[in-house]
Amino acid sequence: MLEQMSTRVLACMQCGKCTGSCPESGKTPFNIRMLVRKKQFAAAIAEELPWYCTSCGACTLRCPRDVKPSEVIIELRSALVEDGLMPLALQKALENTAVQKNPWGKSRGKRGVWADKLDIEIPHVSDTESKRLLFTCCIQAYDPRCMVIPSNVARILNKGGLEFGILGEEEGCCGNEIRRIGEAGLNEELQEENKAIMEEYGVKEIIALSPHCMNAFKKEYGDLGIKVTHYTEIVADMIREGTLTVQAPFEKKVIYHDPCFLGKQNGIFEAPREILRAIDGLTLMEFARSRETSLCCEGGGGRMFFEVETTYERNAEVRVNEAVEKGAEVIATACPFCVMTLEDPATEKGITVKELSEILVEVI
Repeated sequence: MLEQMSTRVLACMQCGKCTGSCPESGKTPFNIRMLVRKKQFAAAIAEELPWYCTSCGACTLRCPRDVKPSEVIIELRSALVEDGLMPLALQKALENTAVQKNPWGKSRGKRGVWADKLDIEIPHVSDTESKRLLFTCCIQAYDPRCMVIPSNVARILNKGGLEFGILGEEEGCCGNEIRRIGEAGLNEELQEENKAIMEEYGVKEIIALSPHCMNAFKKEYGDLGIKVTHYTEIVADMIREGTLTVQAPFEKKVIYHDPCFLGKQNGIFEAPREILRAIDGLTLMEFARSRETSLCCEGGGGRMFFEVETTYERNAEVRVNEAVEKGAEVIATACPFCVMTLEDPATEKGITVKELSEILVEVI
């Protein structure tokens, strides 16, 4: 892979489309075109620069020569990780993941605690006929703000009559962010462990709650022989087929924020919007930058776990300000990373952030 990347950067013609689409360019020292150029000439690169990348993937999508600049960043980070040159917060996140299989270092034995608080019983995936696994992201398994998401989705799927199971404490980090931080060895270890567990229990389908987990299973685990979807795809199908019906209105102006890993990297734009359009009383609004050009919230690529030193208006603040200007009352999204980054500036502006499942449980 490293040899392929080194060869690929030689194809760069310095058109600047990568930098033009980068959410960090122009307001931070990060310039992906310049980094690729320096990589071409084996020039020195300041060690703090690769950590600004949010792994949104916009540069790779826009590149006309298939240089895959976002992969170049991962290569640069890998070299820094090998030399121990990384932000301390990221080092701690990697250590936590190695020990407890999650970046926060929370007890693996408590990974399935969210399910214990439900009024419905969720079986272990091995005890299901369908072998359909509901996979919980690390953030949703442990963070108090996001723990409601797996609970909500479980209730929604159960109400729609869909059989599914969970892994509980046997579930571990998918490795999506670990790979993007640059720890290839740990990512491989996580993948092998997850593959072994899924093979042991005969998992046939994965419903991922986080776009980041979905992306990893779909694109980075090789041929699993397992169907992988994001929960919004399943719920949109259920509403379309009539197995899940909306019972109550939600009379709010809702603006939808496309997560990078769900939208621009995996092309899932319609399912979340179909769900919102199916709710009576809800006025669906759009950001000026939406779908393929959606503005990254800056939570990906390890940025969820540490703060860069440069002071600037964060994208989450830009996003919230635009929502307020458009007269939206609620910002809806379908990714826990986006919920976490948007929540603070939204609270300051008096606007609510809701993950799609939070709206759904109010109306079904």
